Amino acid sequence: MTAVIEFKDFSFRYQSQQEPTLHDINLTIHQGEKVLILGPSGSGKSTLGCCINGLIPFSYNGEIKGSCKVVGIETKNANIFTISQHVGTVQQDTDAQFVGLSVGEDIAFSLENNATPRDIMLEKVDAAAKTVDMSDFLMNVPFNLSGGQKQKVALGGILHDEEEILLFDEPLAALDPAMGMTAVDLIDKIHKNQNKTIIIIEHRLEDVLYRKVDRIILMNEGRIAMDTTPDELLRSNLLKESGIREPLYISALKNAGVVFGADEHLDSVDELDIEKYRPFVEKHFEKVNTNHMIEKGEELIRVKDVDFYYGSRQVLKNVSFTIHKGERISIIGKNGAGKTTIARLLCGIVRPKNGEVYIKGQNYLHLSIREIGRLIGYVMQNPNQMLVKDMIRDEIALALTLNEYDQAFIDERVELTLRMTGLYEMRNWPVSVLSYGQRKRVTIASILALQPDVIILDEPTAGQDYHHYTEIMKFIEDINKNYDVTILFITHDMHLAIEYTDRSIVFADGECIADDLVYKVLSNDDVISRANLKHTSLVHIANRLGIDPEEYIHHFIETERGVL
Repeated sequence: MTAVIEFKDFSFRYQSQQEPTLHDINLTIHQGEKVLILGPSGSGKSTLGCCINGLIPFSYNGEIKGSCKVVGIETKNANIFTISQHVGTVQQDTDAQFVGLSVGEDIAFSLENNATPRDIMLEKVDAAAKTVDMSDFLMNVPFNLSGGQKQKVALGGILHDEEEILLFDEPLAALDPAMGMTAVDLIDKIHKNQNKTIIIIEHRLEDVLYRKVDRIILMNEGRIAMDTTPDELLRSNLLKESGIREPLYISALKNAGVVFGADEHLDSVDELDIEKYRPFVEKHFEKVNTNHMIEKGEELIRVKDVDFYYGSRQVLKNVSFTIHKGERISIIGKNGAGKTTIARLLCGIVRPKNGEVYIKGQNYLHLSIREIGRLIGYVMQNPNQMLVKDMIRDEIALALTLNEYDQAFIDERVELTLRMTGLYEMRNWPVSVLSYGQRKRVTIASILALQPDVIILDEPTAGQDYHHYTEIMKFIEDINKNYDVTILFITHDMHLAIEYTDRSIVFADGECIADDLVYKVLSNDDVISRANLKHTSLVHIANRLGIDPEEYIHHFIETERGVL
């Protein structure tokens, strides 16, 4: 096979840093391969991607040692235009990628650059928009879309590109579960039908493995820790050691006492030798107590018969629910269903056209955003929309300073937050050098420092590796348990919903279609279908073993919480 990407003794140090981010990289990727680059935040995987697509050294300055060749071209001796003719990229930060004034213009951008005839171009744009379910948004401004919708537009923009290498940097980060499966299917289809070389940089290992990959490159601390097959990696203990979340079905089987042998085929839950594991699962299923009762505290928030419109477009329809003190709730559903609008509405950023919202029994139309903010903290989905200060420590201290706390209190609270969110060693770093995932942690820390009564986190796990994700979630869990703080997660991450929430409120097309215990929601076929969710791999195991999926998910939840 022809080598299309070659790293030889390659190292890279950003100009703003003293130590290299990448060390002694030796890697060859061949034409037509489908490769997953995996690793914790800050491991260098996104930097490696930037070396492949030419952003390093042409957008990010630094010191290069060794060789990086793309289709035989030494990248440091070329230019970014030349490299872009061979490497197409979907960036993790989609806002940095948009160039069109409308969705249609952005999807058409590469076609216009290639002087595609207008009639053919319109046909290709329509086909791409239909594929990513954005046909109704062709005239919308990309920056006004939800995070998931932006990701769809970015995917649509590369469906008709001619580059032989396609690089996807966290392509699933903002997509709902069903659209994530569609994206993985799209990438797989492109790989098979067009013989493209596909490189995927992603945290969500189980979601990527929905379709086969040839190799997994595991990065850690700027080096290649493992270059192997999915089966070999899943059999090893390197995932947790490297701060990567295992697939749910792997964790469930390990909880049941299964020890995987050297010849196990593990990269697909549907291809597991399930009968081999039946005795372990059934024995373990009998041991766990699932009679755990959840008590509700006082009512904090009541949303009653709320409608909301953006212009003439209705995005919330007759929505009602209540939130009690100390609850842990996941707000889930398809992209564009109204989840982020609900968060903005609860914070008072927007107010309902019809209906009412009560906070501690008081109609919140009489409260200012500042007054609501003393009760409800909101961590936005895109960290770049929240970051204000140049240095990490100053960013986390900002809200405390604006609330006029004394300096000794600010210093104590900031240090506590830095340590609990794993940012203490980086406290004096400039925000500009951080990865997307690291920026996400900073924004979460800035709100957690205030310790509000209710915290809303919009996609908190997007861009987070398992190690840092667990640190943050444990911190949030401790706040919930020790201070009775109510936590609302707006999320596409079904792992998060299962592991850290008790109740799910589900949205589809602006309506609240379910409000129940999380294990009941995630085993309900109708809700899964309407809300663009997907059955977790736990459901697949349960079905193959003849166990009630609802009971099995409940069993898994109680097992995990017993382990925590």
